[in-house]
Amino acid sequence: MTAKDFLNTLPEKVKKEALQDQETRFHFDLEGEGGGQMTLEIKDGELIADKGLQGEPKCTVKGNAEDFMKVVRGDLNPMMAVLSGKLKISNQGEMLKYAKMFGLM
Repeated sequence: MTAKDFLNTLPEKVKKEALQDQETRFHFDLEGEGGGQMTLEIKDGELIADKGLQGEPKCTVKGNAEDFMKVVRGDLNPMMAVLSGKLKISNQGEMLKYAKMFGLM
């Protein structure tokens, strides 16, 4: 599974009840094979994955698609990925709020 595949399938995996009363927008800008630019938005009780960078994000995640997938698979500690600069997160508080829901922790 690529990073792009993972992000595209998140709306199917996240429980609808977890999305209630939540509103946010993430931009993912992942370089390398299997990466690309994606927007994840939670609005009106739905999680939507969209191609490209749409709207104004509350959090932006940048890095290499391979390193991102290492975090997803549990092969790379998320904190170490950030501290070592492998992943750059513009609003870490927002990411922490949704990381477990997205399967990143």
